[in-house]
Amino acid sequence: MKMTRRNCLSALAMLTLGPWAQAQTGTVVEVWKDPNCGCCKDWIKHMEQAGFKTVVHDTGNNAARARLGLPMKFASCHTALVQGYLLEGHVPASDVRKLLTQKPRALGLAVPGMPVGAPGMDGPEYGGRQDRYEVLLVQRDGSSKVMNTYGKGVQQ
Repeated sequence: MKMTRRNCLSALAMLTLGPWAQAQTGTVVEVWKDPNCGCCKDWIKHMEQAGFKTVVHDTGNNAARARLGLPMKFASCHTALVQGYLLEGHVPASDVRKLLTQKPRALGLAVPGMPVGAPGMDGPEYGGRQDRYEVLLVQRDGSSKVMNTYGKGVQQ
């Protein structure tokens, strides 16, 4: 391949941006959800708009959660897997990118429950409401720590 200025800049961007650039070019997120859940569909749309590609299974999120080892206290309405990390619930794409960049030794990220204002729970039917919620980094032993906090009263 002839090394043009454009090819050189693209290669430099991939080296510099690493996993973030990969997410922009279609890192695959596999999702298990209920076929009738509208907020799950909206979260999937959020991830796709952020540059991720999705493979969606309209069944099996409870089984996927159990198979991947996530304690029920972190449960939400959909479960996903990206590059070996579990994503539970309405995790913002920016936090998924951060996870893929930092590559911590962890099970993955969770937003327990279904907080209004989180991606997928932020449609017009919620009237602009923004509840406070946390994105948790879940460890393999079932413990967790707060990775990010969003919503009412939080300065970003």
